[in-house]
Amino acid sequence: MMQASAAARAVGAARSIASALDLAVDDAIVLHDSNKLSLRLLPCDVLARVAPATHQVARFEVELAQRLAESGCPVAVPDPRVEPRVHERDGFEITLWTYYEPVTPQAVPPAGYADALERLHAGMRELDVPTPHFTDRVEQAQQLVASRDRTPGLADADRELLDETLRSLRRVIGERGAAEQLLHGEPHPGNVLTTTNGLLFIDFETCCRGPVEFDLAHAPEEVSEHYPGVDQELLRVCRILVLAMITTWRWDRGDQLPNGRRLGAEWLSRIRAALGREGLDTRG
Repeated sequence: MMQASAAARAVGAARSIASALDLAVDDAIVLHDSNKLSLRLLPCDVLARVAPATHQVARFEVELAQRLAESGCPVAVPDPRVEPRVHERDGFEITLWTYYEPVTPQAVPPAGYADALERLHAGMRELDVPTPHFTDRVEQAQQLVASRDRTPGLADADRELLDETLRSLRRVIGERGAAEQLLHGEPHPGNVLTTTNGLLFIDFETCCRGPVEFDLAHAPEEVSEHYPGVDQELLRVCRILVLAMITTWRWDRGDQLPNGRRLGAEWLSRIRAALGREGLDTRG
């Protein structure tokens, strides 16, 4: 979550850029506030995404979304009324996207979710873009676990559990030798829009390469039942690995997710239960 002063400057930067592009802006509604700000600008009805210029991922997101849309993938796209590019103002990167009116909130049907994700993966297989490997993201989690300064609230036994789980399951997945491709990286329900245009994926800053099971591990369990050709054993391991990763983020002293520490404690218990259920030994 941005600090109030930074958020105010971010809103001002987005309004300024949109106005300079002859888009009418009388109001800015905050839709999402995390490491970046998502704003609905009215009455032009544009979605502005504002991130600190240090992030340096906005250009990649815009270009990838365009290429995926051209391939018929279910993705949100930049607003067609302006040039699809990154604008810089007051230390922020601003991108302008199509605003999609959400349909009545409801659970996303697993079959529809799986179909949309399969179509996204099909388009991604055709692209050759430089992205990190999923193990790079695992390494980031391992570094966080190893730093007592960054995770001061993590008990020794829990720190050992996360370290062993991240290290061993990363190795197990690599030894499976599964086919790898470009992935969304975090296609969880928070990154799926339910719109009148169908399901659309957003937020591609986490793109990486790896097996499709790594992506499926972020989706509700029922989704994998409708996705063809899934290696169920690999998926089970990926689910525990992803759970270990998101648990690690919750113990970061800078984590601002509401109830994050409580979730982190609950997820540690789930990791122990899952390892026991799968008979996985993370030692060694």
